[in-house]
Formats: sequence, C-alpha cells, structure tokens
Amino acid sequence: MPPTDERVVEGFLRDKAFLVFSPSSYNALGLGTTQLYNRTLVYNHKRHGVFRLGNRQFDFRVKPRFPKKLSPEFLFVDMLNNLDELAEDRDAVLVQAHSKMPTFDQPRLRKAVASFANMATRKLLRQWTGA
Repeated sequence: MPPTDERVVEGFLRDKAFLVFSPSSYNALGLGTTQLYNRTLVYNHKRHGVFRLGNRQFDFRVKPRFPKKLSPEFLFVDMLNNLDELAEDRDAVLVQAHSKMPTFDQPRLRKAVASFANMATRKLLRQWTGA
C-alpha cells in the first residue's frame, strides 16, 4: 500500500509541523464552490514551491501559522484568503460567504480570523460585520 500524503510530506520536510489539504475541501462549506482541484496544498514553516513527490504534486506554502487540523472556520477564512486563486465565480462565492457567515461558530470564527486571515480578508469581514 502506498504511503499517505502526510507520511510523504513528513519525510520530505523532516518535520511534523504542516497541514495537508486540497482546495476541494472548500466545497464542504456550502458556499457554492464545486470545483475539484488536482493539487494538494501543504502549509508549513520550511519549504515554498511546487514539488512532485512520487506521482503526486504538492504545493508547499510557508505560513507563519496554521492549525493542526482543518475546521470549517479555518477553511472559511482560508478560502477567502485564496479566493483569487480559485476557479469559481468570485462575486457569487462572496455573496454566499456573506450570507453563510452567521452559521459558523462565532468564537471559533473570530479566533480563526485573528490567527489566519490576511489583511484583505480581515477588511472584508469587518465590512460585513460593521466592526
């Protein structure tokens, strides 16, 4: 049986501090995103760039902070951070995101924004909340 993505990435980075996921994970948020992505993102503290490991392509991105595991609130913030990279109708996704925002666990969402949102996402969410 081939090794898991996590095992391959851990061997490549020689580190356990990373988060592996696909942009397709954003589809689970119910924001109208439907694209399936044939790439795997790796948030980490060491390497940046696209690397082929085995028969898979991994997009390594150095991030100062990322969670140990995915949560809906992190995915929401990360999707907004990366909206311009997605093959989706940006305006339609923003409308859905704005209407869906109140359904998230608000303390967890505030923590995810404080920890992981870029400046553009913070500004957008401040506009939406009137804060």
